[in-house]
Amino acid sequence: MAHENHPVTLADIEQASRRIEGRILRTPFVLSVSLTERCGVPVGLKLEHHQTTGSFKLRGATNAVLSLSPEARARGVVAASTGNHGRALSYAAKAEGSSATICMSRLVPENKIAEIHGLGATVRIIGKSQDEAQVEVERLVAEDGLVMVPPFDNPAVVAGQGTLGLEIIEAMPDAAVVLVPLSGGGLAAGVAAAVKGRSAKTRVIGLTMDRGAAMKASLDAGRPVQVDEVASLADSLGGGIGLDNAVTFTMCRDLLDDVILLSEAEIAAGMRHAYAEEREVVEGAGAVGIAALLSGRLGRLDGPVAVILSGRNVDMGLHQRVINGKADPFAEDAA
Repeated sequence: MAHENHPVTLADIEQASRRIEGRILRTPFVLSVSLTERCGVPVGLKLEHHQTTGSFKLRGATNAVLSLSPEARARGVVAASTGNHGRALSYAAKAEGSSATICMSRLVPENKIAEIHGLGATVRIIGKSQDEAQVEVERLVAEDGLVMVPPFDNPAVVAGQGTLGLEIIEAMPDAAVVLVPLSGGGLAAGVAAAVKGRSAKTRVIGLTMDRGAAMKASLDAGRPVQVDEVASLADSLGGGIGLDNAVTFTMCRDLLDDVILLSEAEIAAGMRHAYAEEREVVEGAGAVGIAALLSGRLGRLDGPVAVILSGRNVDMGLHQRVINGKADPFAEDAA
């Protein structure tokens, strides 16, 4: 696994860490007593859902905005988002005196749209998929001169997300496994590059839902492919990886040791455990690491495990339905 040939290297991630220091939170890393007892090995939780905008996305967005020239920042930034990247980019742009336009599909939950509005960004709701929202982004770049900051397939974004991996290995140097949510691959690629750059023996496993997992389908096909988006508790993991993916596909292919798919019921169980045992509110995408441990899908564990709780930006009505035991709240809503 050669790292230096990838679009983002350990050195890039270390530089990003220095660049964004003081602008993001260095989130807590805590031992889970309940999961440690259950799994028979130390299980540490990286509480990234405590990040300022409620998810890890602030790291990549901040690094990307700070990497732009002053002239580019003055033109304003634009991105497609399922919510968390849009929120992070809006926050990062505002913090640096820039402006943000966020394009989202109609599948994005209303709470995430409202939060982005609240940060002063312009929001455009376009179509029924990330891909349709991306077409509008490209129009705004071409016609209005805005600067695109993609949610994941961008070296500065990946390097920013990778700072999370540096913090994990500093907190748990002997980690045998790091569990990372997997969507477009920005977080997984960055974390894997950082973790393996510092600890080559540590395994990094991507976790995603079994409904429309674009990166898993692409890795299986050996090239980026399109998948249909389906409503999921892990809505932040939805969306394609882009057929012209230039950064995250090859990094995930080369650096991830495995990808595990989780059912809606398993994701719901992860959310319930986070709330009942850890006293943490996490969205579905943020609960996949706990879900994987509870499901037993990881098999025998032979050393410490680090779990990234990646975000908390969940509709609280939906969260309440999950906590009350509805394994598939979407099915209940339709009933």
